[in-house]
Amino acid sequence: MSIFDYLILISMVLMTILILVQTRGASLGAGLGGAGEVNTTRRGTDKTIFQLTIILALIFSLSLIFSVLIK
Repeated sequence: MSIFDYLILISMVLMTILILVQTRGASLGAGLGGAGEVNTTRRGTDKTIFQLTIILALIFSLSLIFSVLIK
């Protein structure tokens, strides 16, 4: 296994965990036609988790591309 394969596995697991930890902006009632749209800004740990998810998605994507190019 190359280093890119390890990066793919690690970033995949961490990204999955971070996505599951994030809170949802709308409740189930909003999805069923209930309450209107709520505009909120990300603050504190929510913003950090969101930014880490984006960074891990980039690492995951680049690792996949380099892994395909090398093999």
